[in-house]
Amino acid sequence: MKRRDFFKNSSIIVAGTALAPITSFATEQSVKDFAGKTAKNIIFLVSDGMSTGTLNMANLFLQRRDGKQSNWISLYEQQKGTRAFMDTASANALVTDSAAASSAWGGGVRVNNGSINVGPDGTLHKPILQKFKAAGKSVGCVTTVPITHATPAGFCVNSDARSDQEGIAQQYLDLRFDVMMGGGSEFFSADKRKDKKDLFKSFEQKGFSVLRTGNDFQKDLPANKPVLGVFYEDGLPFSLDRNQNPSFIKEIPSLAEMTTKAIGMMKNNKKGFVLQVEGGKVDWAAHSNDIGGLIHDQLAFDEAVGVALKFADEHQDTLVIITTDHGNANPGLFSAGGDVNVNFDKLQSFTQTNDHILNSIRRNDSAKQVIEKIEAGQKLVLTHPEATALLAHYHTLDEDGLYNPKKLPFKLLAEMQFKHTSVGWGSMGHSADYVELAMYGPGSELLKPFVKNTDLHNLMLKATGELS
Repeated sequence: MKRRDFFKNSSIIVAGTALAPITSFATEQSVKDFAGKTAKNIIFLVSDGMSTGTLNMANLFLQRRDGKQSNWISLYEQQKGTRAFMDTASANALVTDSAAASSAWGGGVRVNNGSINVGPDGTLHKPILQKFKAAGKSVGCVTTVPITHATPAGFCVNSDARSDQEGIAQQYLDLRFDVMMGGGSEFFSADKRKDKKDLFKSFEQKGFSVLRTGNDFQKDLPANKPVLGVFYEDGLPFSLDRNQNPSFIKEIPSLAEMTTKAIGMMKNNKKGFVLQVEGGKVDWAAHSNDIGGLIHDQLAFDEAVGVALKFADEHQDTLVIITTDHGNANPGLFSAGGDVNVNFDKLQSFTQTNDHILNSIRRNDSAKQVIEKIEAGQKLVLTHPEATALLAHYHTLDEDGLYNPKKLPFKLLAEMQFKHTSVGWGSMGHSADYVELAMYGPGSELLKPFVKNTDLHNLMLKATGELS
């Protein structure tokens, strides 16, 4: 089967156009138009922990709410670019973590879970942004989680342990990447770092523009200075919660806004740029089975996809890569119980994530107060026994789950929501599923229908002419 025929036959045909507030794109280009051309720029977008069901439900949400569709699915519907499945395994496990997954792209070699571009035998594999920087390109990462987190780090550094985020922050200072933006202020602040170093001050002394606030972000920045933007401790707020909080909107840029800013800072380099964009909170929401957090952070990621595709449409020397590092929790919309359409549409009334609500509940709250808090944030009405069961966990604080340091009852709440939303979950962890991968622009013709994650390293080098 020819590659274009595979793409055509695999496409998802959906009515409508791109969502109004989500940046849309239109293009007359097809895969054959890019054959043999060199990519000057690469924008590599990662919806971290995105199971196929997440991509599907986000698009269904847009269709039902606005009669429109996501930029990612629109790319398929228009039959522009190439589409593949990707094997995401690490060196030591069929189910990868984000460090090993990003290292597969970044260093081109599979490493053990927990390691960043350090092979099982201790070999250090040079990360791809270091390669592109040495070739004269501008390079950077933007993310909705700490900028020192596994996915951006996998494109940037070598580290035996992804958990050494203080050390990764120090490496960023020494490597002097052009644009790095996200959360994780605790890994740069003197009052939070174990060694008490003020890395923000160190970055400024090394000539960086350091951005900490919304006002900093809005300023016109010197084109000849690298940028470090750190806007929040730990991960940035979930998009659903951010968009309901005027202070957050003012002080914390969205992923699409950071993507636009980063492109603007790097696009004038005559040798081009390479930018990694990560929707990291998609993964965190999946780990918590938090459907409001999941859908809205996937939509926020899709806004960044729209920014990238629009830029590539206007600058046809730009390769856009859209994918995920692994599945997570395998959420889906199921027919068991109730009217699925009516239930799924209830998500449109959510104004708060499960994360926001569960963190607002106190152990001395009454069941009635718990019911009121959930109804206020999600328009769902729990029963008195259900609210009592949730409250019981605040006395034991015994629930597991990654990114759940307070041991809050995320799993129990998600199970209770099923009869209201028809959204179910397979787990609270990563999966070994083959994942979606799409490309648009010069170099997209190199993509085969089925690839390993490590294949993308050499594909990027070849697309830019750095690997013959």
